[in-house]
Amino acid sequence: MDDHTEQLDKTFAALADPTRRDMVARLAGADASVSELAEPYDMSLQAVSKHVKVLEEAGLVTRSKDAQRRPVHLDAEVFGLVAKWIERYRQEAEQRYRRLDALLDSMDSMDIEDNQTKTPHTKEAS
Repeated sequence: MDDHTEQLDKTFAALADPTRRDMVARLAGADASVSELAEPYDMSLQAVSKHVKVLEEAGLVTRSKDAQRRPVHLDAEVFGLVAKWIERYRQEAEQRYRRLDALLDSMDSMDIEDNQTKTPHTKEAS
């Protein structure tokens, strides 16, 4: 497994949890301490720290080691890797849909041509 695949696996696993996704959303607005991150949740500080550790191991957040407060900081670089991965598959899907649209258009054109070349059946008078 290459480094990019391993990073994507860690990132998606970390973001699979709704609490961690919420933390990432909150950190997008501003850095926060673990205790600040814990405020809206009904869980222990230790549980919040474990969530932060998962985010940290996935490379989504970093923690300052020089400040006494040790703020948690969102590292947006990882999202670039995720965005590239998603974009690759979005483009492949879009190409498939374009090919399908072209096929359907050509089938519609063939149906129209077939209908225009057919002569209507008329009853002969007796």
